[in-house]
Amino acid sequence: MKAIRHAIRQAATLCRLVQTHYLIAQTKAAGDHKEPVTIADYGSQAIICRALQRYYPDDAVVAEESGEQFMQLVAAEQRAQVRQLLAQVLGEPVSEAELVSWLDFGAGVSAHRTWVIDPIDGTKGFIARRHYVIACGLLLEGQVAEGVIAAPGYRAGEGALFYTQGGASWRAPLTSGRGEPVTVSQRNEVDEFVAVQSVEPTHASKSRMRLARERAGLGEVQVRELDSMEKYALVACGDADLYMRLPRPGSRYQHKIWDHAAGVALVQQAGGMVTGLDGGRLDFSRGDTLANEGLIASNGRHHERVVEAVQQVMGE
Repeated sequence: MKAIRHAIRQAATLCRLVQTHYLIAQTKAAGDHKEPVTIADYGSQAIICRALQRYYPDDAVVAEESGEQFMQLVAAEQRAQVRQLLAQVLGEPVSEAELVSWLDFGAGVSAHRTWVIDPIDGTKGFIARRHYVIACGLLLEGQVAEGVIAAPGYRAGEGALFYTQGGASWRAPLTSGRGEPVTVSQRNEVDEFVAVQSVEPTHASKSRMRLARERAGLGEVQVRELDSMEKYALVACGDADLYMRLPRPGSRYQHKIWDHAAGVALVQQAGGMVTGLDGGRLDFSRGDTLANEGLIASNGRHHERVVEAVQQVMGE
């Protein structure tokens, strides 16, 4: 995983360069709606997949972007910009053929080990210069095993690299340096609890989550809103205590595994709990989508009663 952590740090450098010099967004089809995508998404994924190709050549990859999409959506001038950025970050020339091959590495492969990549999770936050992360998780036989998340917006832009190693979760400086182990908080008192949720109102039902917190006796907790899987990282390192993702009424949205795999690994190995809305295990075995309609991640202190409250709310 050391090589992957290095690649994700390089991807974070590329993302910051794009924000500074080349921040232009396109839209791509995502089911029945459109989502934004930037050249940073492609550059970031290329860097991570390049490392996977070198160090884990027989493994499978499930990633958000593709070489075909890159060639179809991105104009020639912007494709050249991506190559220029990759050459700058990697310190070597990059051809368009290499870039496309990296983007597609491991796609469609069946293997014991599957890497799950979100090159920019929280693209709207990235575009708006809020919070976003670069994430890579590892599944072993369909179960979450490891995770790495670079969070450039953490602590007011100081940034951090969160990762799992040796059955524990760690936090390190974003650019370089050794990590220190982190654990979920030991907070138990409700008035000290911090809950995190998405900024975007379309991602989950904020009214349902508010009602579930009230039913669980957590109605007075502090609620912080931010983009991306950084919410998982905050729970893992003890900065937050509860993260729920409850679907909006009538929603048919299917969660993508790249939005959760790395974060789930971080929370679990930091001593926390991550379950479906019914308290059961998250199911990563169905291709690129979760079988679960939502999730609850916490420091474990009030997890069971949150599950009970969520079940009440979802049944109404």
